[in-house]
Amino acid sequence: MKILLAGATGVVGRRLIPLLVQAGHEVAGTTRRPGRAGMLRDLGATPVVVDVLDASAVRKAVAAERPDAVIHQLTDLSDEDFAANSHLRIEGTRNLVEAALTANVETMIAQSIAWLYLPGDAPAVETDPLDTSLPPYEGVAALENAVAQMPRGVVLRYGALYGPGTWYAPDGAIAERVRAGSLRQAPGWTSFVHADDAASAAMAALDWPAGAVNVVDDEPATTADWLPVYSAALGAPTPGSAGKHAATTGRPVSNSRALSLGWKPQVASWRTGFSQMDGSAAMNGAARVD
Repeated sequence: MKILLAGATGVVGRRLIPLLVQAGHEVAGTTRRPGRAGMLRDLGATPVVVDVLDASAVRKAVAAERPDAVIHQLTDLSDEDFAANSHLRIEGTRNLVEAALTANVETMIAQSIAWLYLPGDAPAVETDPLDTSLPPYEGVAALENAVAQMPRGVVLRYGALYGPGTWYAPDGAIAERVRAGSLRQAPGWTSFVHADDAASAAMAALDWPAGAVNVVDDEPATTADWLPVYSAALGAPTPGSAGKHAATTGRPVSNSRALSLGWKPQVASWRTGFSQMDGSAAMNGAARVD
């Protein structure tokens, strides 16, 4: 297939290109920065320099590439600018969907998130409602609704991404907060997924039916569970507790649908993934690469 990968230089995109090329697909990867074209060529993709917030430029790029499918892995989180990320989800996704429909592309696979479900005791499945009160909801809802307009739109609700190049890497934003002592053990839930497994799910989704799919590992955990393990992997002191009156936030998330579709995380638990980190690397907090 001919694949147009939007956000090709990001954490997932850089991992996804080699998987797609090895599987025999032809890949065109977008970036808004001309200086990253060489990186895309080295990975095996044809670079397409375009700003997805420019609707006209996106239409022209998609028309020129004539892809069989679009994989949307766009984010704008390198500076922790959540407003910019929401804007990209709304405007960038709309531009991609409109361009794809105009070019008669039938398939789009898009990155969403798995931590917006309403609170509950049972692990969340894809048919459970999302929490409209949470700040990312507007951008996520706009993204998922836009992708649903495609003849076959698959939404990947990723858990918290970790691994090299993410906020959880030894030089990432979360690691910095742990070393600074600004995180505490608490009952809030997190469902993780290694960035390598997120990429494998994006490729597998080329064969999946339309709809949302949770892409998380096998072991949802509270902060009280994972933070001591993560801190130890960084060589940082074990954080203190948030206190017995701390409210439970979030919800565990089920990956049962993804498993039924044939995907399986190679890193089944964050316990394994964290233990494989080199906590001594890049201790000075180098900038995250997207």
